[in-house]
Amino acid sequence: MKIILSLSLWLLFLSVNAQQVMTPEMLLQLGKVSTTGITKDGKSIIYSVRRYNVADDKTTAKKYIMPVTGGPSAEIENTSDLLPNDRISPDGKYSISSNEVKVKNVYGKDFYPQFGKSDVMIYDNLSYRHWDTWEDGSFGHVFLNTLKDKKVTDSLDLMPNEAFDCPQKPFGGDEDFIWSPSGKQIIYVTKKKFGKDYALSTNTDIYSYSIETGKTTNLTTGMEGYDMKPAYSSKGDLGFLSMKRDGYEADKNDIIVDNGTVKLNLTKDWDGTVEDFKWSIDGTKIYFTAATDGTIQLFVVDYPGISKKLPVVKQITKGDFDIHGIIGEAGNSMIVEITDMNHAVEIYSADLTSGITKQLTHENDAVYSSITLSKTEKRYVTATDGKKMLVWVIYPPNFDAAKKYPTLLYCQGGPQSPLTQFYSFRWNFQLMAANGYIVVAPNRRGMAGFGVKWNEQISKDYGGQPMQDYLSAIDAMSKEPFVDKNRLGCVGASYGGYSVYYLAGIHEKRFKTFIAHDGIFDWKSMYGTTEEMWFVNYDLGGAYWEKDNAAAQKSCNEFNPINLVKKWDTPILIIQGGKDYRVPIEQGLEAFQAAQLQGIKSKLLYFPNENHWVLKDQNGLVWQHEFYKWLKETL
Repeated sequence: MKIILSLSLWLLFLSVNAQQVMTPEMLLQLGKVSTTGITKDGKSIIYSVRRYNVADDKTTAKKYIMPVTGGPSAEIENTSDLLPNDRISPDGKYSISSNEVKVKNVYGKDFYPQFGKSDVMIYDNLSYRHWDTWEDGSFGHVFLNTLKDKKVTDSLDLMPNEAFDCPQKPFGGDEDFIWSPSGKQIIYVTKKKFGKDYALSTNTDIYSYSIETGKTTNLTTGMEGYDMKPAYSSKGDLGFLSMKRDGYEADKNDIIVDNGTVKLNLTKDWDGTVEDFKWSIDGTKIYFTAATDGTIQLFVVDYPGISKKLPVVKQITKGDFDIHGIIGEAGNSMIVEITDMNHAVEIYSADLTSGITKQLTHENDAVYSSITLSKTEKRYVTATDGKKMLVWVIYPPNFDAAKKYPTLLYCQGGPQSPLTQFYSFRWNFQLMAANGYIVVAPNRRGMAGFGVKWNEQISKDYGGQPMQDYLSAIDAMSKEPFVDKNRLGCVGASYGGYSVYYLAGIHEKRFKTFIAHDGIFDWKSMYGTTEEMWFVNYDLGGAYWEKDNAAAQKSCNEFNPINLVKKWDTPILIIQGGKDYRVPIEQGLEAFQAAQLQGIKSKLLYFPNENHWVLKDQNGLVWQHEFYKWLKETL
């Protein structure tokens, strides 16, 4: 009897435990895996795991080592002797580094030393702030450091008096400056433009500095768009990513190889855009990642040397997951990082012949095994122009088709970023579904993975076909008996926030609630305060005062959410970061004020010290709780 009772209690415990779902606190406390690299001997992987503890508001980060084939991992502290040091020259005589150098006067005290307590900033050119930082007159420069007994004895600025940055701000890193295989050259990326010219252009170039002569050479002269991520093969060929058009930040990204004589575009005839790449160990192939059909997969292209015939691009992996972070080869496998809509980053190996993936780290298995996961599904919807559009649908745990569920239309940002099997710690589909919502996530126009034409169709048409794509997706799903079409919500950030503001004026009673995070509300004030002018110039078509510019006038009038605000009639939650200089603060404040003055139920969630994202853990928890509190109140 006791045995039967104990068994019954255990089965009840398992049943209750299995019904647990993801919560904001659980999400924030997941282990965030980041791969450092493969050891010099090629036998082990070094990676780190960052964990946040909600109870004591503390974060820990630990490093681990594990075999490249998988198996037990061990905590490790000192990894400097285990990993290759790409900051040191091949002969060990030099190192390279990047340091901030004061080049321009900006502060009042720079001009008036006698007023040293002033905090005024003085500008006479554009690019006075970028992303989340005001320009202070300092620029990141590459330094050549002479070493003796592994200590720096002398340093040389390779960019003296230049008001240019390397690494590129705000997202560049060590990949922006590297050694040549001979150790005689330093290769670095920078955009040699300042002020207004910088704000208008995406034309970064790749430069080579000769240690022997002190001469700097532009390796990408005549290449007008982004040139990024230089990397040498074991045979000495230089590969890099390149976009053709100046001012178009979402142009097709191709792999270029420069063998010192000619440049070969390996992906010229391939209808896609490259995210990241890595040379094979033998220097005969390049592996790369790219979006395809709502996922990010691993591809390979041969490097034939000097050849008139371009090689064929081949897809290696397939499946409903995203491959991020190509770490390196290990035998016949590539070590990569993988996510899907139910799982945060873990390290995997991908067989380079079969494409089969094998999970190597299991940092969050215990959490995921204790909760009921969401079901994700691919659907294809016919858009208003007859094109087929992929729509991701995420269902609540323990979904029952006999019931009706409130449903969220998710509007992706970018605007040209792909909507794939990503795992966000803010816009988390698993958490949305765990709160009882069906999530509808369309791959509308402007998303990579469906050909270059599909990706480019959004530019200068923000309020056109992309909006119809959104409505086609939610209308198609609303026909399902399990979708409660009287309880539809619409949520999104960045371009997704713009989409929310725009749809709020044209939705014709479809939606019962809206949530917009850092969205564009007024193109005119956006044009007057945003920092990367190439973005608005290309995607809008130009400035709002150019009365003869049809594209710019259409964007700033017909496609401008502020011109539709008189049609708003639905509750809206507005979220805005105070240090978001890409979509600045007045966008959110204007939208909130418009809603309030029209008597529309509305709330402003303002993060004074966050940028375009919410990066602080406790702020993230407030974000999540306010997000679901609003949905509960209004949907």
